[in-house]
Amino acid sequence: MRLSVIVPTLDEAAGIAAALQALRPLRDQGHEVIVADGGSRDGTPDIAAPLADRVIAAPRGRARQMNAGAAAARGDAFLFLHADSRLPAHAAEPIGQALARHPWGRFDVRIEGRSPWLPVVARMMNLRSRITGIATGDQAIFATRAAFEAVDGFPDQPLMEDIELSKRLKHLGPPACPRDRVITSGRRWDTQGAWRTILLMGRLRLDYWRGVPAERLARRYYPEA
Repeated sequence: MRLSVIVPTLDEAAGIAAALQALRPLRDQGHEVIVADGGSRDGTPDIAAPLADRVIAAPRGRARQMNAGAAAARGDAFLFLHADSRLPAHAAEPIGQALARHPWGRFDVRIEGRSPWLPVVARMMNLRSRITGIATGDQAIFATRAAFEAVDGFPDQPLMEDIELSKRLKHLGPPACPRDRVITSGRRWDTQGAWRTILLMGRLRLDYWRGVPAERLARRYYPEA
């Protein structure tokens, strides 16, 4: 199994080099890393170019960027990794084992940051995902090429694309849940406040479940856009 790791980026110059260097062991094993950039203005593509197999320009929007990365990928399976997240060591092995039994899966997370609430947030996120079978992008969703193509990839929407993809993939089977953990950044919780972010995300999820369009929710999640 050849794995394609797809990293969507937008103005990630401060951290993209470290993120891609952490993926070097996967590239050394024959897997590929694709950066799908949504129009960065800070030089992210230039920094990423020598550290990835391919850097492609894509329409701005995480879903569109990840779909573009998948379209350019040559692997048998895709893993979608946020630029501020880190895979566990030797990630290809648990992913390969998981995809031998499941069409898709995700990792548990550990959130790095200053807030003492982040371990609680991570535990609740992991528990919720195990109960519902719904994954978030922070959990590094992975899927076989066949499964991803069977559900037509990520929906073209500006928010909750990970939730909607999970719903589609659940029709093919429950997600695999490796014991290894992805480490993701708690920068949003740190900069905007842990409780404020928890409440915001809870309200957004509730409103999405109630049928509020993702475009309206995105304006609340990305007020600066």
